Amino acid sequence: MSLDQKPVEQQPGTSAGTSVEPVAAAPVPAWSVRSPGPWTHRDVAANGARFHIAEVGDGPLVLLVHGWPQYWWAWRHQLTALAEAGYRAVAVDLRGMGGSDRTPRGYDPGNLALDITGVIRSLGERRAHLVGHATGGTLAWVAAVMRPSVIQSLTVVSAAHPRHLRKALLTDRRQMAAFDHVLGFQRPWIPERRLVADDGALVGEYLRAWTGPNALEPDAVTAYRKAIQVPSTAHCSIEPYRWLLRSMARPDGIQFARRMKRPITAPTLHLQGAADPVLLSHTALGADEYVQAPYRWRLMPGVGHFPHEETPDQVTAELLDWIGSHKG
Repeated sequence: MSLDQKPVEQQPGTSAGTSVEPVAAAPVPAWSVRSPGPWTHRDVAANGARFHIAEVGDGPLVLLVHGWPQYWWAWRHQLTALAEAGYRAVAVDLRGMGGSDRTPRGYDPGNLALDITGVIRSLGERRAHLVGHATGGTLAWVAAVMRPSVIQSLTVVSAAHPRHLRKALLTDRRQMAAFDHVLGFQRPWIPERRLVADDGALVGEYLRAWTGPNALEPDAVTAYRKAIQVPSTAHCSIEPYRWLLRSMARPDGIQFARRMKRPITAPTLHLQGAADPVLLSHTALGADEYVQAPYRWRLMPGVGHFPHEETPDQVTAELLDWIGSHKG
């Protein structure tokens, strides 16, 4: 059963005297993320779950995958631009976020990547141009390794190759400090309560702190604060980050790191904000070590963690040029 219909009930698990902020008084319905526009909203089934998509245009498929703490709405600028350029643009909500199912489990990167490739097949396509930001970018790397025949081209935004990220989190003090929010997510239940407190105020703080000089639109910040309050989203959305750190010494994490040694055969565009305070540019640099195909690195001066929203025209131009060069 989807946790949209039956939210997971969690116990705080705090010791006596622990101060926990009050949670939002009224739950936000999952359908509230279906903002009107030139796109069509619908659900597709893939990999044992239901996924919400926003779709517009006709032509070769471009699948856009958001990061945290966002949902499909993060790609609103690129959706319309891609459709106008002759593509079928689809933005999907990841498992546990936006309008997609909140399942009790399945938040490891291998399964989440199979969600993405499953959505491509559910859309009736054999291949797609895959675009991912942050968490979505990490999953794009993984999907390109696990299902190379499905990925026509790859565009990764603000996401290091998983092996580089793993190494940085083990050896680089600066990157460890930049991921302090991920360290905070390892505690039981308290992070979920903090994320939904005061109408998602903490999400707004993260968004402002992680953005460069070009601030996100106020309406977008409000939308992301509201989306985190959909029941079970706070819990499900940080489960991948719990897996990331807790699996490092476990057999599943070690096996995943070994699997990611496989070369990526999809042409890859790699966009990174030079002012990104979350994923440091030197951590993202050098991913071409794992790409046996054309690879283009673009470091964007003065841009933070959300290039596709901070400088949407620049990201759209890069994206259209890249996928236009790899249609065959």
